[in-house]
Amino acid sequence: MDIPALNQLCRHYHALLIHSDEESISIAVVGAPQEALLDALRFTVNKRIHIECWSEERLEKAFNQHSAQTAGDDAPVTGQVDNILTQAVQRRASDIHIEPGAENLSVRLRIDGVLQPLLSLPAELAAGIATRLKVAAELDIAERRLPQDGQFSRELAEKSVTFRISTLPCCYGEKIVLRLQEQEARPLSLAALGMPPHALEAYRRALACPQGLILVTGPTGSGKTITLYSGLNALNTPQVNISSVEDPVEIALPGINQTRVNPRAGLDYQTILRALLRQDPDVIMIGEIRDRETAEIAVKAAQTGHLVLATLHTNSTTETLIRLQQMGISGWMIASALRLIVAQRLARRLCPRCRRQCPAQEDNTSSSEGAHLNHWQAGGCEHCYSGFYGRIALFETLIIDGPLKRAIASDAGVAAIELLAQEQGMETLHQCGTHAVGEGLTTQEELLRVLGYGGGY
Repeated sequence: MDIPALNQLCRHYHALLIHSDEESISIAVVGAPQEALLDALRFTVNKRIHIECWSEERLEKAFNQHSAQTAGDDAPVTGQVDNILTQAVQRRASDIHIEPGAENLSVRLRIDGVLQPLLSLPAELAAGIATRLKVAAELDIAERRLPQDGQFSRELAEKSVTFRISTLPCCYGEKIVLRLQEQEARPLSLAALGMPPHALEAYRRALACPQGLILVTGPTGSGKTITLYSGLNALNTPQVNISSVEDPVEIALPGINQTRVNPRAGLDYQTILRALLRQDPDVIMIGEIRDRETAEIAVKAAQTGHLVLATLHTNSTTETLIRLQQMGISGWMIASALRLIVAQRLARRLCPRCRRQCPAQEDNTSSSEGAHLNHWQAGGCEHCYSGFYGRIALFETLIIDGPLKRAIASDAGVAAIELLAQEQGMETLHQCGTHAVGEGLTTQEELLRVLGYGGGY
C-alpha cells in the first residue's frame, strides 16, 4: 500500500502515520489502538508495526502539522475524484463506472441511459481513487477480496449530492460504480409521466378502483418506479392507508409507510407482505414480484379488498400474463385480480437546440406499418454533449376488461390476447415510439436501440 493510501487508512481510525520504511511502520494513537486498525494494517502491510500512545492534544496538533506538510501528496487522487464527481453532476449522469485495467483506469458516465467515456487515467491512480471513495463511504479499505456497498454525500455545485457506492473485485483491482441519487426533486404527478391521454385515463381509472392489481413492467431502468410512485402520490390522502415493500426505498414519500427488504435479517418480501396485510392497508405497493409466493400474496390481496401496485420484469403487457402463469398463478386468478398492465421504456430525447430533420423515409421496422416518417438526427452541442437531452417515456397499456378477462381465464395464448387487445385499441410500444419519432422527440435509431427490431411484436 502506498503512503497516501496508508495515511487514509490511519485517518479513518483516528491514527497518524509517523514513520514508514522497508521494514517497519510507526503509528500514533490516543489510548489503546483499535483492533480493526491493527487487522487492517496486518493485512495491507508486511512490516513490523510500532504503536505510540499520544495525548489527544498532541495527536490533534500533529494532525494539523501533517496535513499542512502533506497537502500535495494525494493531490492527484483528490483532484481526480473531485473532477469525476463534479463532471458527473454537471452532465446529468445517473451512474459513474470506474474500471481498472492493465494499462489505464477507465471512467465512464451513464447519461440518459447510455454509457459514455469520460476519462482515461494512469493505472497507478486506481488504488488511491478506490481508497478515497471507500473512506468517504466508511467502507473497509483493507477488504479488497469481497464486494462492498455504502453511500456518502458531497457538496457539489452548491448542493448536496448523495452517491451510492458498489465495489467489485476484478482482475486489475476493484471496479467501482457510483449511483447518483435524484439530483432534483422530480414531480411525482400523473400528468408529468408523459403518458398519452388514453393511457393516462386508463391508469387513473385503475387507481380509482377500491381493489385489484396494477402491474408496471419493463427492464431495469425503464422508469417503472416513478410510474408507481406517481400513482401512490395520487392516492396519498389522510383517508387512505398506504404501505410499500421495496428493495431499496428509492424515494421517501411522506404519509406512506415504506419498508425496505433486509434478507440478512430475515426480512424478505413474503415476510413483510404478510405483516402488511395485518396492518389494515388500503393500498399496497410491491417493489418487484420475483417469485411464486410473492405473486400469490399479491393476487390474493388484490382479490380480498386491497389495491395492489407492483412491478415485474417482462418485455410487453401480454408477456406479463405468461410470466404470471409460469409462476404458477392460474388464468382465472389472474383474470379476477388484474385491472391494468403498463409496459414502458425510456428513450433519449433529441436536443431541441441541435436536432436535424432528414427527408421522410418509409418505416420498415414493423410489418404492420408502412408509414412515411419524418426522421431526425442527433446533432450535438455544448448544451447536450451528445445530441440528446433527457428522456421520454414510451407506454403500452393493457386494460383487463370483459373480453380480455374471459380470454385470460380460458388460458388463451399470447397471440390471441395480443390480437384481441389491439382490436380493442391498445397502442403497442412500437406504435407509441413511432409517434415520438414522427414528432421529432427521438430518432429511429434510438427507438430500435430501446425496443429492438420489431418492437416486441
